[in-house]
Amino acid sequence: MNSTAYKAWLNYFPVEDRQTRKDYTGMLSQIIAPDKRIGAMDTAVRELRQGIQALLGIDASIKEQPADGGFVQLAVYSDKAGSEEWNQGNEGYTLRYRQEGGYGAITVTGGSDAGILYGVFHLLRLIGSGAPLEELNVKESPSNALRMINQWDNADGTIERGYAGRSIFYRNGSITTNLHRVRDYARLLASVGLNAISINNVNVHERETRFITAEQLPSVALVAEVFREYGITLFLSVNFAAPLQIGGLPTADPLDGSVQSWWKETAERIYAFIPDFGGFVVKADSEHRPGPFAYGRDHADGANMLADALASHGGIVIWRCFVYDCMQDWRDRKTDRARAAYDHFKPLDGRFRPNVLLQIKNGPMDFQVREPVSPLFGAMKKTNQVLEFQITQEYTGQQRHLCYLVPQWKQVLDFDTFAEGASTEVKKIVDGTLYGMTYSGIAAVSNIGDEESWTGHILAQANLYGYGRLIWNPQLSAEEISMEWTIATFGSDPEVVNVVGRMLMMSWPIYEGYTAPLGVGWMVAPNHHYGPDVDGYEYSRWGTYHFADRDGIGVNRTLASGTGYTSQYAAPNAALYDCIETCPDELLLFFHHVPYTHKLHSGKTVIQHIYDSHFWGAKEAERLQQQWAGLAGKMDEARFASIACRLADQAEHAKNWRDIINTYFFRKSGISDEAGRTIY
Repeated sequence: MNSTAYKAWLNYFPVEDRQTRKDYTGMLSQIIAPDKRIGAMDTAVRELRQGIQALLGIDASIKEQPADGGFVQLAVYSDKAGSEEWNQGNEGYTLRYRQEGGYGAITVTGGSDAGILYGVFHLLRLIGSGAPLEELNVKESPSNALRMINQWDNADGTIERGYAGRSIFYRNGSITTNLHRVRDYARLLASVGLNAISINNVNVHERETRFITAEQLPSVALVAEVFREYGITLFLSVNFAAPLQIGGLPTADPLDGSVQSWWKETAERIYAFIPDFGGFVVKADSEHRPGPFAYGRDHADGANMLADALASHGGIVIWRCFVYDCMQDWRDRKTDRARAAYDHFKPLDGRFRPNVLLQIKNGPMDFQVREPVSPLFGAMKKTNQVLEFQITQEYTGQQRHLCYLVPQWKQVLDFDTFAEGASTEVKKIVDGTLYGMTYSGIAAVSNIGDEESWTGHILAQANLYGYGRLIWNPQLSAEEISMEWTIATFGSDPEVVNVVGRMLMMSWPIYEGYTAPLGVGWMVAPNHHYGPDVDGYEYSRWGTYHFADRDGIGVNRTLASGTGYTSQYAAPNAALYDCIETCPDELLLFFHHVPYTHKLHSGKTVIQHIYDSHFWGAKEAERLQQQWAGLAGKMDEARFASIACRLADQAEHAKNWRDIINTYFFRKSGISDEAGRTIY
């Protein structure tokens, strides 16, 4: 495929400004690089040459030494005794522009071949945005060591919570033999600095369980080779019960010697095929997945057993903390799903091996449009941690609705846990600096499939791009990232940049406006999670309740009379959330059950806020459609029409959300809308 939608943010539109084009043309006709190149260095040279051709129309030559004229040089920093101390780390890079012999020259220096590749992509991003030469003096290094994508792809080609077609990795129950699209995906991930990927669903089925066998590993190794070219390390999600299911053992008990030996032999086999294999991602004792509980063991026992098997190879275990009672009795008001991760894992702090990372969802529930930050961040002071986001829009419109998630993620990263006093933000915990973690980082569930645009809704590409850019540098603003993506995707037309930027930045508040109010969450149709169903999960086993009755709504999670969840936070957050007078409006119903007449800090009652926000959200969804319509003729028709169709569907669906939610609460409360608008 060669469409603009397929190329995503790697479209590389020709530089139009004559002076900028002249400045760059003068020094990009020569690429100076080592003659013998493999892996990411060879990829960097190829990407740079292709990018220069697309941006400037130059067929750059590749040389070991420059001839007369300007040049761009790629070099790995190796002179440890040099005058300039290297402090950018293994994956960092520098760009340096200078005049040399009357010509301009750019040097891209990396701490490794991968660092050079990241530097090349950043250089191309700057050229594409029309940056002046003075901006080519850059020092960059990633804030997070592990920058990971989790594929929830299944061997049968389906994708759990996938909204953009089928898997690019699997065909007819096996790993695909056509890796062209996998390679293009690796390009997209590397271009925003991602360095790790798990290629199968955390819910590991029978076929995926066999990926660690001698029969399947040759195919896995071919995929690993593709990602290796782009500096990306491959991981596998594994089935904790594999020794029992495919190993011929009568048990999967992590303290059983035969089980321990089986996993060590399995690790030896994997590394024989994939020497740089990253390790295992594990979902255990969660939502009916097998785990150590079956044998009277705990999560530390299970994770440590796998970690010991990988340790001599440098591998790591990423153990997910999404563990809760999914067979809850809805009549039970004390069991609280929000408490579960903390209650399970906090007592185990300090017991995990150095090569175990706990993967913690950004909130205590499940990727809702609004929920508080998980209190596990800051509570696990002796354990490596990975923050988990969800790029795929499971509860945020499923890539049929526009919902730019970078502002949400930035709020999570900037959240002050107060675990060590003020300025103990989540970003300082997960990047490993606060507690000196051996391993740390951020992972997210991918949002791509085999549709031509990768993400179904073309504007949803901004979430994948924004995820990579934000976790590389959490200091970037959501606005900066949106502008970068828009220019790289659609070009630098000022009207397009401004309109798309505004649409992206407003989309999360708009989506929240017409869906679940004030942090209560859910209210979606069971199973597929698309569209409004206020009581869809209210009497279910999943622990996702809002407790709406004729008098009020919300979940009492206070210490004195509720589930006590607020006590899992450090002071002053615990008191902030526990007190109804100080709890932020946007999270009120997550922490408190209140009357519909309760006054918010905004001055509105809860019921009036529900009415107003849903009318506003639906109106603003229509405005998104109108704003996009004003860009007709500003881009290729295929992308324009595709996005227009998605926005039209969103505007119509937002009305459905508005009417169902408002009608439900009007009928529950019997309180009319102060504005007298139509509620059915």
